[in-house]
Amino acid sequence: MPKLKTNKAAAKRFKVTATGKLKRSKAYTSHILTKKSPKRKRHLGKAGLVDTTNEKQMKRLLNV
Repeated sequence: MPKLKTNKAAAKRFKVTATGKLKRSKAYTSHILTKKSPKRKRHLGKAGLVDTTNEKQMKRLLNV
């Protein structure tokens, strides 16, 4: 059976943590930042986790 290819779009967006969860970056950080509060921008800069309902699909894309 041939090797499975990793989905490169997903590989650039998600990282696997030591416990096997998927880390992601948050949306709404690239432009129109003047109307967003400093607190909101600060929290958007931190990483989030992929929801458990989507985790199985994302891991299949990453061949984890």
